[in-house]
Order: sequence, then structure tokens, then C-alpha cells
Amino acid sequence: MSHNIQTEQLTQAGQQIEHDSFAIVDREVGEHNYSDGQWQVVRRMIHATADFEFNGLTEFSAHAVEDGIQAILNGAPIVADVEMICVGLSQPRLAHFGISARQFIADADVIAAAKQVNSTRAVQAMRKAQRLGLIDGGIVAVGNAPTALLEVLRMIKEDGIKPALIVGMPVGFVSAAESKDLLAELHDVPWIITRGRKGGSTLVVAAIHALLSLAETRQKNG
Repeated sequence: MSHNIQTEQLTQAGQQIEHDSFAIVDREVGEHNYSDGQWQVVRRMIHATADFEFNGLTEFSAHAVEDGIQAILNGAPIVADVEMICVGLSQPRLAHFGISARQFIADADVIAAAKQVNSTRAVQAMRKAQRLGLIDGGIVAVGNAPTALLEVLRMIKEDGIKPALIVGMPVGFVSAAESKDLLAELHDVPWIITRGRKGGSTLVVAAIHALLSLAETRQKNG
């Protein structure tokens, strides 16, 4: 059993449990229509949630996995909609690629701007991230707030920005499914989504960890 030093469990026991879990997912999932790279992402999402419905609910734009790997190898920043994603992402794994993960939803200026114009903090947080130059060419990670994803879509259409990848998996009942449907209509920005109401920060973290592991494999293999 070969390992990626930076992007897997740090102990042999932890590595064995993780690989045994992946083997169980592979055995129980049945048929799927994903490419090898896509399956590495979906399998880790199933592993993180024990929910096999993500075999089918998870969709990718044509070259999303390859584009995500390249963005990581290029050290693209990650902009998250909520702190939970930043906390969930392994700092050593990010540091290996020189990547920072940032969120702004609790910043005082973001809260003040949202109150002033009667919008959501998520919208204003994404606007702040763009002012800081983090979204154009960065990895956008949305697991909670559909309005964050909708705002990024507005920026793409109205301002011409182009994220390196959007992991769009907001969860919930108001605009969550609709925001992901709109993202799936994009053809010039790569994306990974979960259809419908299901989503969440845990899934976003799992998807990005899978991409980090794939990127390290690419590094090791030259």
C-alpha cells in the first residue's frame, strides 16, 4: 500500500483505516459512471458522510478534476463561504502546495456592509474576497450559503472574472438546488456540484482533500 506523505493520514494505523474504508465504499457502491479521477472525489465524499446517494448526485464539468489539480499545483488560493471549511481543511496539506484558505463572513466590515444594503453576509464576503483578488483565478468553495454561490455567478457574468474551480455544494431549502443548477449551466468555468438540496461543508472539504491527494500523486509521478 503506497501513500501520499502530505495528503493522507499521518500514522500507519490511520492510513490503514482510511484505505479499508475506501475499499468498503468501492465494494458496496455498485455501478458508477465516473472517471477514475472523478471517483476519487466522490468516494471521499461518500467516505466522509456514509451517504451513497452522492454516487449520482455529484456532477463535474468536463475537465473539473484536471483543472482542480492544476489549480492546486499552481498554489491557487481557496475562498470559502464559511469558517467550517477553512477549519476542516488540513493546514499541512494546504501548506505543502503553498495554499491559503480564507473566509470573511464574520468580518466586521462585511457585517456592516450587509446591514447597510440589506444583503447577506455571504454576498458581501465574496465581494470582499474579490476586492482582495482572491476569486479570479482562485478556488471557490461553497458548502453553506447559496447566496455566496449566486454572487460568484453574478461576478462571472457581469464582471468577467474566472475562478480556477468552483466547488459548489450549498445545503438547504432556499435557493440551494437552484444555485447549483445555474452553476451547472456554465461552460467556461470548471465546477463540481451536488444536485438538489444535499450539500454541506463536510462534502466540500472531502472534495478538496481528494484533489489535494490527486495533486500530490501528480507531483510524485512527475
